[in-house]
Amino acid sequence: MAVTTNKDIMNTEWYFSTPVYSIMKPEWLKPAIKATDKFIDAAYKREAPKLKERKKFLGNKDYLKVKDHGMSYHSTPLNGDPGLKELESYIGATSWNLLDEWGYDMSKYTMFFTEFWVQEFSKKGGGHHDTHVHWDNHISGFYFLKCSDKTSFPVMHDPRAGAMMTKLPQKDGSKISPMSDMIHYKPKPGMLVFFPAYVPHQFAVDDGVDDFRFIHFNLQAVRNDIVNAAKGMK
Repeated sequence: MAVTTNKDIMNTEWYFSTPVYSIMKPEWLKPAIKATDKFIDAAYKREAPKLKERKKFLGNKDYLKVKDHGMSYHSTPLNGDPGLKELESYIGATSWNLLDEWGYDMSKYTMFFTEFWVQEFSKKGGGHHDTHVHWDNHISGFYFLKCSDKTSFPVMHDPRAGAMMTKLPQKDGSKISPMSDMIHYKPKPGMLVFFPAYVPHQFAVDDGVDDFRFIHFNLQAVRNDIVNAAKGMK
């Protein structure tokens, strides 16, 4: 790419860019929804005491207006579930391949899931996540199970702290450019997304119009000798 400045033409080289990968995997959508139903049901049961406390605090009349508004239902780990075996294996292998493609020497590393869970936002709306990073991981991502153009969505933020300190107004904030400071990422059912775990991200407030459920995962590259030592201790 070249940029013209007055009469000079300057070569342009982009560095420090941030990749976000996505691929449609509809073949795992129905099996994953079925496999995660029991995890979501269990999460609803675990949150029941909170709803009792809310009802006690608000009174029955006001409680019926809000119910579980603003809540999200978070599962226990999904690792090893038979219905998610292919998905889990694919995520692990793809994460290793991505790090290898980025130029890291992965010959002595194995990918380890630090988190692998499913979450569903309240059908009354209000579910969301504030901006955060997964600082001790290398790859993060989502597999979207239930969503639409009316549900919540992930918002990716510029991870370059130095760039954020000197931001200027953009000509057109609706367009994505190399200097965009946040990206509203629109998911579809069956979409699988990978990105570096250092990328700050959040989930926009859900309106409760349609169901919103997604699997979230974080993976860390661990040295093979550490993995083997851990196996030997079992």
